[in-house]
Amino acid sequence: MLDQVLHPSIDFGIETVFILVILVALEAVLSADNAIALASIAQGLETEKEQQYALNVGLVLAYILRITLIITATWVIKYWQFSVAGGLYLLWLVFRYYTNKSDDSEGVSNLNFKGLWQAIPMIAVTDLAFSLDSVTTAIAVADEIWLIIAGGTIGVIALRFLAQLFIRWIEEYTHLEDAGFITVGLVGLRLIVKVIEPSLVPPEWVMIITIISIFTWGFSAKNAIKEESPEG
Repeated sequence: MLDQVLHPSIDFGIETVFILVILVALEAVLSADNAIALASIAQGLETEKEQQYALNVGLVLAYILRITLIITATWVIKYWQFSVAGGLYLLWLVFRYYTNKSDDSEGVSNLNFKGLWQAIPMIAVTDLAFSLDSVTTAIAVADEIWLIIAGGTIGVIALRFLAQLFIRWIEEYTHLEDAGFITVGLVGLRLIVKVIEPSLVPPEWVMIITIISIFTWGFSAKNAIKEESPEG
């Protein structure tokens, strides 16, 4: 990968466009759980201004880390410790979410922070942990680094808007945040199982169908809207 950065070769044709579309589609489908995790982290801040700032700065840092991961991917995938660390981090995030969860926390994040600089690094590191899996998938689809970087760039931009949508949807749908963190846990387990016994890792299409099914449940019920009817 590093050699391709130092000696880039761009061959743009119909096949290139097709591969780019596939990479963007993969990013979009596999980013739903990532987006909801980032939305929950941002929602742990008190004001909307802080949430927007944390997402903007956090995803800029995330983009830098993701590009670094893409460039060094052929080196990183040699070391199983990166995948295990990423998987354990995602499982810790799920553990923190559920241990902070309370019955009366509808529409309120369970990941609370004292300030921006607690949330921003978590946004960047969370995206990096998810990227360990998505970058491996991208490398399997395309062997040109500029294509993978282009797909990753579009993915991060889409992630920014998806996370903003999920902040609103978490307040609206009863099970959505739970659905998101169930899939976060699945991605964490997948990273670890891939190291321990790769043959037990289900195909990508199984993962996609599972994520879609879980999110269908997540969008299945809305929070009750408390309305006070005028007397008289």
